[in-house]
Amino acid sequence: MVKFKIDWSAEARLDLKDILDFYLKQNRTATYSVHLNSEIIKSINLISNNPLIGIDTDYDSVRTFIKGDYEIIYEIIEQSVLIIMIWDCRRDPEGKIIARRIK
Repeated sequence: MVKFKIDWSAEARLDLKDILDFYLKQNRTATYSVHLNSEIIKSINLISNNPLIGIDTDYDSVRTFIKGDYEIIYEIIEQSVLIIMIWDCRRDPEGKIIARRIK
């Protein structure tokens, strides 16, 4: 099986940075942030190897993969996967507007 190339939208990178910064400030140590980042990257590598592993969404080329409290929302574009959002599932879903981030 072909491994899909991973690309990140600027917004998704900012999502991840904000999440990791929150835990860094909350815990006053980087330990949990490093662990969480590692888990999210492992999940993205899994998606890269099998892009159809995620759950279908209302958008044809967009899928979602849930890891713990976090949802990795991505778009499949030819032989690449674009990470468009990292969402904390404990947040109010009203703020999760996927359509604004789709290419």
